[in-house]
Amino acid sequence: MNGKTKRIALCAVLAALALGLSTLENLFPITVLIPLPGVKLGLANIVTMFALYQLDAPAALAILSVRCLLGGLFAGNVSSLLFSLLGGLCAMAVMIALKRCRGLSLYGVSIGGAAAHNVGQIAAAVITLGSTMVIGYLPFLLVIALFTGALTGFVVSLLIRATAHLPLFH
Repeated sequence: MNGKTKRIALCAVLAALALGLSTLENLFPITVLIPLPGVKLGLANIVTMFALYQLDAPAALAILSVRCLLGGLFAGNVSSLLFSLLGGLCAMAVMIALKRCRGLSLYGVSIGGAAAHNVGQIAAAVITLGSTMVIGYLPFLLVIALFTGALTGFVVSLLIRATAHLPLFH
């Protein structure tokens, strides 16, 4: 198998993993522990960020797009697709920009991505509801993004260390 075929296969496996984690997270909502609507750990973001660091931005963007599109298709809900895509694309744009900042750790990039994801989802809510009232909810989501982003960054750092010896990612 040539390098391009391996890369496509790896991206497909990572997209399937991200979709599976997203589906699993929807089955067990965190709102039981944190009673705020829309709060999620963002388990699928672990895969996207891992791809950003171990592969590159185009691969991570492709994985994110496939996950969002298939997730929206499986949910049968255009609204969930809008929320997922706007949140994910905002997060990806910010993470790509922050990754280029020297001295900013993987944790900082992850927290920035989590915050941008929340901004994108609030934008989706404004579009869907036709009201700016939901913007008042953003500060609560940004505080939670500090924790979810740090958790994602921690898991990704462990995965990067665990796969450092695998030639598949180099």
